[in-house]
Amino acid sequence: MRKFAAAPVFSIGFRPFFLAGAAFAAVAIAIWALWLYGRLPGAQPVGGMLAWHRHEMPFGFAVAIIAGFLLTAVANWTGRPGLNGWPLIGLVLVWLLARLAWLLPIPPAVLLLLQLPFLPLLAWVLGRDLIAARKRENYPILLVITLLAGCQAITLWGFSTDDVGLQRRGVLAALWLVGALMSVIGGRVIPFFIQRGLNRPATPAANPLPGKILLVSGLFAAVTFALGLNDVPGFWLAALFVLMGVLHLLRLWRWHDRGMWRVPLLWSLYLSYAWLVVAVFAMALWHLGLMPQQSLATHSLAVGGVGGLVLAMIARVSLGHTGRPLLPSKAIVVGFALMLVAGLSRVLLVPFSGVGLGLSALLWCVAFGLFLLRYTGILCKPRA
Repeated sequence: MRKFAAAPVFSIGFRPFFLAGAAFAAVAIAIWALWLYGRLPGAQPVGGMLAWHRHEMPFGFAVAIIAGFLLTAVANWTGRPGLNGWPLIGLVLVWLLARLAWLLPIPPAVLLLLQLPFLPLLAWVLGRDLIAARKRENYPILLVITLLAGCQAITLWGFSTDDVGLQRRGVLAALWLVGALMSVIGGRVIPFFIQRGLNRPATPAANPLPGKILLVSGLFAAVTFALGLNDVPGFWLAALFVLMGVLHLLRLWRWHDRGMWRVPLLWSLYLSYAWLVVAVFAMALWHLGLMPQQSLATHSLAVGGVGGLVLAMIARVSLGHTGRPLLPSKAIVVGFALMLVAGLSRVLLVPFSGVGLGLSALLWCVAFGLFLLRYTGILCKPRA
């Protein structure tokens, strides 16, 4: 047992959570697509397939990747030992049990209780180190994790009361909180990765005010979803999303370097972040009555933004933190391209053809499958 806990895969947080999150991303979307097309007859998860899909994509897939990234990043930021060995295994098992609970013949109350511990535990582990190291500049990240736990509670309360509207509000608020976290993390690492990847001289730090405005705006947008304010169009909310879109565009303009289009680990991050621009402007158009379906904005963020940025980030971080050259295989570069097309298919093709959803799901699953094919060995082996 001691040898098991000392395995390289449990030496630091990103290893098991990147593997688990990527595997779950592929399996969960495959199950969802097969059910939508009537290819998966038989019993459904407790509460129905829609409730399962809504809950599991932000609170199963996304939080696993977030946990892996932050457990690793906080150790670097604070200089304190990261979670490893049995404590890390325990946290992974809490996450895994919550995923399996949907398939077990257990009372709904027990199912709900099994979903709740993971995010508070993650917040406690991260907060313990950040507070001990007095890293106040990173407290907003801790706030986002805490608010995600609150969104999950809202979602599960809607599940327990059969309130579909409440479930939807909790899930959408969580999705936009993930978008806010993407803006914080992306604002830190993407320009750094571009400078390092192209051997460019370090540029002066950007004015922190736009980043702070983006964070506050993102958090406020998530609150409006939680309160149901985005259920009906409103001009003032359109103005909020336009402001966010302009600030995201300014970031992309400032980060741009022609050399990055030759480096897959850079253009994949850049184009995935650009989906944030698409999502916020799409929400603005919906609030102005110029776009018929709010779900197009939602899936711009979920598929193109979250899915794309997750794949690009875990591919880059996994190489860098295992001591390997930052040269992705051709297979994972294909995965980056497939994820971008998956986003385009889900947003542009679905309104006109039912084939779009199936194509998007297929490309998503293949992209994460390629990651697992090329990176499982890397994440399970010692540092090079």
